[in-house]
Amino acid sequence: MAEEVPSGERISEAEHAVMEALWAASPLTANEVADAVAPARGWSLATVKTLLSRLVAKQAVLTEPDGKRFLYTPALARADYVGGESRRLVDRLFGGRAAPLFAHLAESESLTPADIAEIEALLQGLRK
Repeated sequence: MAEEVPSGERISEAEHAVMEALWAASPLTANEVADAVAPARGWSLATVKTLLSRLVAKQAVLTEPDGKRFLYTPALARADYVGGESRRLVDRLFGGRAAPLFAHLAESESLTPADIAEIEALLQGLRK
């Protein structure tokens, strides 16, 4: 079973952007996280610090003192988080079955030839 955020609380879209920065490189200071995510989103350092505080409260991010500042590190691996979110999506929208998800993607022409080849390779691996 995939891991969830330790507190069991969901991560918002904005918090997810902060998590992506931490998954890419950590530990990071609040300023380093802000440098990574704030410019593209128009956020201030205060906004990033608020998001980091929320993630710490949700136990999704760990802190470590480093002089007068803190270093932030994810409390769970990205793959584990994505696995849990994917399962919730399939459960909520497709009754817990992955096949209708793939059918929907195929019908909406959202799958590229490369996607189809990758899915076929995964299925062949599962059959072995």
